Amino acid sequence: MINADVIAKSNDTASEKLNADYTALGEHLDRRGIDIAAIKSKVASYGVAVPSWGVGTGGTRFARFPAAGEPRDIFDKLSDCGLIHQLTRATPSVSLHIPWDAQPAADLNSKAEEVGLSFDAMNSNTFQDQPDQAHSYKFGSLAHTDAATRQQAVDHNIACIELGAQLGSKALTIWVGDGSNFPGQTNFTRQFERYLDAAKQVYNALPDDWTLLTEHKMYEPAFYSTVVQDWGTNLLIAQQMGDKAKCLVDLGHHAPNVNIEMIVARLTQFGKLGGFHFNDSKYGDDDLDTGSIDPYRLFLVFNELVDAETNPDFNPTHMLDQSHNVTDPIESLMVSATEVQRAYAQALLVDRTALAGFQDENDALMATTTLKHGFRTDVEPILAMARLENGGAIDPVAAYRASGYRARVGSERPAVSGAGGGIV
Repeated sequence: MINADVIAKSNDTASEKLNADYTALGEHLDRRGIDIAAIKSKVASYGVAVPSWGVGTGGTRFARFPAAGEPRDIFDKLSDCGLIHQLTRATPSVSLHIPWDAQPAADLNSKAEEVGLSFDAMNSNTFQDQPDQAHSYKFGSLAHTDAATRQQAVDHNIACIELGAQLGSKALTIWVGDGSNFPGQTNFTRQFERYLDAAKQVYNALPDDWTLLTEHKMYEPAFYSTVVQDWGTNLLIAQQMGDKAKCLVDLGHHAPNVNIEMIVARLTQFGKLGGFHFNDSKYGDDDLDTGSIDPYRLFLVFNELVDAETNPDFNPTHMLDQSHNVTDPIESLMVSATEVQRAYAQALLVDRTALAGFQDENDALMATTTLKHGFRTDVEPILAMARLENGGAIDPVAAYRASGYRARVGSERPAVSGAGGGIV
């Protein structure tokens, strides 16, 4: 992917400053009673999955502007995803989307081994029609009024499970575009009953060690109502399905100003938090780079996750889910993976004993100040040292640009048209 000499050269120019910064931060944390090596060890062992579709240029509802070297197929995507992990050492797995990425399991496993990746959750697609399908999803899939269309969607999800089992995946993520665009278009109750019945069929096909992750989305492509519109409905689905069903929280799929960290706490409390799609938003489902708009909110989410780490059964999946319209997707995903690690490291620095004491005493000012003390600490030396010691790049973007990777794949992969658009 990138020659090790390129990474080594990039690291040589930055290592002296890093060592000085890491030493200074270690002394600062030691005065706070924090072992920097212990924090670095946890950060180094943390990983977030990258989505196969994320390494291609995204788009709006109106247009898409492809970059040079767009992936031609899943094997190009895996090469790009492998490069991201090579430089960041933070993205050890990739999440596939079927049928976009459907290929023989042996070929996918071989390529994944070549680029040093494993496979995270499988993602089904019943929100758009494929050339070979018999029934259209224009008016829904798992909740469609037509039984044959629902069965087609169920069969597709089961096929995703069967492929995923051959890849070592342990989860299936379901997001549906089912809903309505006009008042009166559908009966809310009957539509939800159809969804639950179809989803139960998929749930029953899960291997014993798998998890079914259902994702809610407030709007888009259905704008009047969606079948799984918020975390409350999502929780109802998980409770109706059974122990292997849990909720997926995408940071962009919430009404403005919703308290996402409290949603995380509620789902965690009742054992139904299954995973995350990390991104950021200004208005809604913007799919912006993680931490680009509200890094404090990302930190507050991780504050809840670190608080729950004491439970040995707590192990939600973590994945990036972004649309890159004006940046190099590889660069955006590398920066986002780093931002997720940053929020995790900052949350690990929170003095939880002091915080609990202030909470019990109803000392609101000192409680929030304790949180901010963790958030305001510059943990970049910890992240960079963890990358360096794991064989990655101190500055992943600088090493990537120095490698000339984008120009090289641009000369190897045919240019693609940006004509048309679509919600991503």
